[in-house]
Amino acid sequence: MAFELPPLPYSKSALEPHMSERTLDFHHGRHHQAYVTNLNNLIKGKPEERQSLEDLIRSSHRDEAKTGIFNNAAQVWNHTFFWNSLKPGGGGAPSGALQAAINAAFGSVEKFKEEFKAAAVGQFGSGWAWLVLDKGALKVTKTPNAVNPLVEGQSALLTCDVWEHAYYLDFQNRRPDFVQTFLDHLVNWDSAAANFAKAR
Repeated sequence: MAFELPPLPYSKSALEPHMSERTLDFHHGRHHQAYVTNLNNLIKGKPEERQSLEDLIRSSHRDEAKTGIFNNAAQVWNHTFFWNSLKPGGGGAPSGALQAAINAAFGSVEKFKEEFKAAAVGQFGSGWAWLVLDKGALKVTKTPNAVNPLVEGQSALLTCDVWEHAYYLDFQNRRPDFVQTFLDHLVNWDSAAANFAKAR
């Protein structure tokens, strides 16, 4: 069964002024759509066509013959996860169990934000910054290109896309400003908390 581009969980203008409608139009409507289209073309008529997206990612990772499948499948998953890591009127701090866990793991929410920003800004080239649950421990990680926590056996709670197409129309080459805006105004802590509750 062919994969489809999932709709955004908000309108394309809902994240303005922090992320423009133009960025979402290009990023979701063109980049994300291209990964979906490419993936469907790569698996059409093959056994992989019957796999779930998650199983496809795990089975194609580190298989040189399936690099194209992995890159496109992982990017479909990563982008869908990213859209749900954002929300209108987001940012601030988590509450409840996730806040307590972040305080225990990092010392404070502010310390977490500093570590997350450092990972996002420090990712050389294209990639992602993540908050993950790894064997019961909260960690900040970064991954290059399409790589994601699924292939490391970790549960993703939150991500920030630091490929240039995620921010260049709004921030040009100012990745630190984009990441700070993500943390201050866009983070969907409700989604992160739900992911945390599910992963525990």
